[in-house]
Amino acid sequence: MILVTVRDNEPFEKALRRFRRKVEREGIRKDIKKNSFYLKPGEKRRLKQRLAEKRRRKASRRAARRAAKQSSRPS
Repeated sequence: MILVTVRDNEPFEKALRRFRRKVEREGIRKDIKKNSFYLKPGEKRRLKQRLAEKRRRKASRRAARRAAKQSSRPS
């Protein structure tokens, strides 16, 4: 459970920002979103595979961009 105490002379908005940051860091929003509806095991597996493929493509694009940047540099 996340607790944020509002300090003396601290605006509520600042405390709210601290709370949101803690929630984000703990991964609570992601967990709630993941468990907000039921996914069949097969659907869960396919989703996981799609996300893994997306990460692989993104990593290869990043690597290609880095390689192109290094090869275009004058020595």
